[in-house]
Amino acid sequence: MADKKNIKSITNKTIEALTAKKGVLSDTGENRGLRIACGKTGRKTFTYRYRSPESGGKLVQIKLGTFPDMSLEQARIKLREMKAIRERGICPKADLERQEQERRKLLKTERVNSITLKDVIDHYLENYIQDRFTSSGGVISGARKAKGQKEVRRTLYVDIVALLGDRSVMEVGKSDITYLIQGIIDRGAPVQAGSVLRELSSAYEYAIGMDYLPENFVNPALLAINKFKKSKVKLTNNKGKRVLDHSELSRFIKWLPNSSFSKNIRGILRMTLWTGCRTGEVCDLEWQQIDFDKNTIYLTETKNGNSRYVQLPSQAVQWLRKWKEVKSYPQSIYVFSTSKGGSHVVQKQLTQYTWRMRRDGLMIDMPLWTPHDLRRTVRTELARMGCPTGVAEAVLGHSVKGIEGTYNLHRYEAECREWLQRWADELDSIVNVKTNIVQFPEVV
Repeated sequence: MADKKNIKSITNKTIEALTAKKGVLSDTGENRGLRIACGKTGRKTFTYRYRSPESGGKLVQIKLGTFPDMSLEQARIKLREMKAIRERGICPKADLERQEQERRKLLKTERVNSITLKDVIDHYLENYIQDRFTSSGGVISGARKAKGQKEVRRTLYVDIVALLGDRSVMEVGKSDITYLIQGIIDRGAPVQAGSVLRELSSAYEYAIGMDYLPENFVNPALLAINKFKKSKVKLTNNKGKRVLDHSELSRFIKWLPNSSFSKNIRGILRMTLWTGCRTGEVCDLEWQQIDFDKNTIYLTETKNGNSRYVQLPSQAVQWLRKWKEVKSYPQSIYVFSTSKGGSHVVQKQLTQYTWRMRRDGLMIDMPLWTPHDLRRTVRTELARMGCPTGVAEAVLGHSVKGIEGTYNLHRYEAECREWLQRWADELDSIVNVKTNIVQFPEVV
């Protein structure tokens, strides 16, 4: 029988003669428990079979080695070592498993210590946020749209990687994250601080969930979030209510051309006042989106996902024509280009410039304002001038809610053109100037 056991003492001769058909050889006497079996491939393996003192006498088996790499004498020496461990009330197999677990744990700890915070962020961006390509050339869509993917990368790299990226992920604690986020708050950007903290926490959680970091790893960004909550520190802005009155508008428009803002930002703020567009929409603007024959801008990507035409008042058209002639990088596809024309101004730079100018005492002396307040000012002034609500909301590109939004799909383009022109003329009268390209020195 193939499974019949030979209970005689094992010898080198019997081992050499052992085949898969002859079954298993078992040793006797002081070497009882030592076995050698021949597999179908001809490989001969020494094992120790015994009853475990740790599991109520359960029969277990542990591999000692293979013949001839391990000789019979070496196998018997190893057997005695295993028996000595068993006599101490320890299961040799369980003991080896525990040692292996400790070894793996040590290796894992060493691996984790070599992981930097930048590695964690890159893992999050490349495997979750961004689009990924399959081996066959297909595309797996990321968790964010193209614009959102760039923004998450920019946010994490500018505010996290630049300062803490090279440090081991095991060395970055709650206090490090808290100090960094507090710095963003102190520069007057609580919303940005909240965004950075949430994205960083998500990066940690993704790494833990994908076993890139140990399961018992404590997310320091999550601890920082809890600390800010307990401290009642707001990481969001209050709902904006600031609008510029006529006196402030007059002072602002006269101050802007010679302000410390860059030429790009001056132009962005000017276009925001003329059109009521979101500053992000103006920052992203490409020349191909502007139709100088029809005096329109075609926005393909908006906050609510709806494309739309922005009607340009004559003052804005005149300014854009002049800007195109004298701008720094005429070959760029972007209206407000930076980096030698290869990219455009990022919306966050408006807030950052505004904060720095306030810090350095370069800001116009009037109550606190933000770039977005200009858009709110446009909407408020349109209402004051008698512009119908539907038209004013269309000027700003707001989605119409409820039943009206479902059934009334009129774009009010002619009406928007009329009222934006009225508003641009009103701006001229507020500043008390005649519409002339000379009044826009920021383009030269």
